[in-house]
Amino acid sequence: MHRKKTRPSELPAAESESESTEPVRLTQFSHGGGCGCKIAPGVLEQMLARTAPGLAPKQLLVGIETSDDAAVYQINSEQALVATTDFFMPIVDDPFDFGCIAATNALSDVYAMGGVPLLALAVVGMPVNKLPLQTIKRILEGGESICAKARIPIAGGHTIDSVEPIYGLVAIGLVHPDNVKRNAGARPGDKLILGKGLGVGFFSAALKKGILSAPCYTSMIASTTQLNTPGRALACLAGVHAMTDVTGFGLLGHLVEICKASRVSAEIDFAALPVLPNALDYAAKGCITGASERNWASYGEHVTLPKKQFGDLERALLTDPQTSGGLLVSCAPEVVTEVLAIFLQEGFDRAAVIGGISEGKPQVTVVKGKAE
Repeated sequence: MHRKKTRPSELPAAESESESTEPVRLTQFSHGGGCGCKIAPGVLEQMLARTAPGLAPKQLLVGIETSDDAAVYQINSEQALVATTDFFMPIVDDPFDFGCIAATNALSDVYAMGGVPLLALAVVGMPVNKLPLQTIKRILEGGESICAKARIPIAGGHTIDSVEPIYGLVAIGLVHPDNVKRNAGARPGDKLILGKGLGVGFFSAALKKGILSAPCYTSMIASTTQLNTPGRALACLAGVHAMTDVTGFGLLGHLVEICKASRVSAEIDFAALPVLPNALDYAAKGCITGASERNWASYGEHVTLPKKQFGDLERALLTDPQTSGGLLVSCAPEVVTEVLAIFLQEGFDRAAVIGGISEGKPQVTVVKGKAE
């Protein structure tokens, strides 16, 4: 059933919400927050392997074959439709911030394919007997504010009464068929560029423990609500060979996907990784999500991480689930300066070259201390 009753102004007012004086902690309702509640990549791979192959018309340029960010369906010689959906449970307690993060994360998949968002549909599941309706309104308002920044409407959606709060979007975009950027296509000799700092999972774990500082919370919100708009311009560069966004599977997980899809090997320079301020300090205090360990169990066999150089803390950063994380770009060396300039022009001052691509079996090797 398709409903268009997702706008805050259309929700009925709750008689009891003015009577409640206790602030609602959204994270208390969720067993896993943000992209950390994604099904582990190894389990997901087994699930999809057991499904029967579906219809794959020639117009379907991108399907599920390489676990890419979105489906792409060619309409004509100039246009292809980008379609994706993403939703999750609260990663923060503030309802407006939660809505902003979830919407930003969903739209990121369109940008990661090189597309421009066209419209969105809201996916809303709420425990309506436990959450004040004003809180639900604020979640929806947060999502609408991000869509307004992306200059697209929320044109409808679907709502259900659920045990845990769930919010996200179905996002629809457009891209020129020649400019589609997949997680396949990385070439030996390419450089790897990451657009945002790592450590969102550490911050979310610290928030749930009640020890995240106000400045770090501000840093977390700034990162997770920054739309990955550089994807639009990067799509027009022939030297950009592959692109994805780093989310619930962590940096290693999404890079392993690139390597598998492109049939290449990759190397990461740990010293070059951009990290959100103080994120590693929280990790050292034990603020590490359970999703990090599940991620490693799923794809660790495809990673070379020397134990003499790296400990549990470093591994946790590499596998840390990133909610609304940065774009990961594989590009020719001659366009690195241009790619970094595009990131910088759009306000991504942490974008950095973090490694490179080489020939070999799908494997990621992590090295330490090569950054200048």
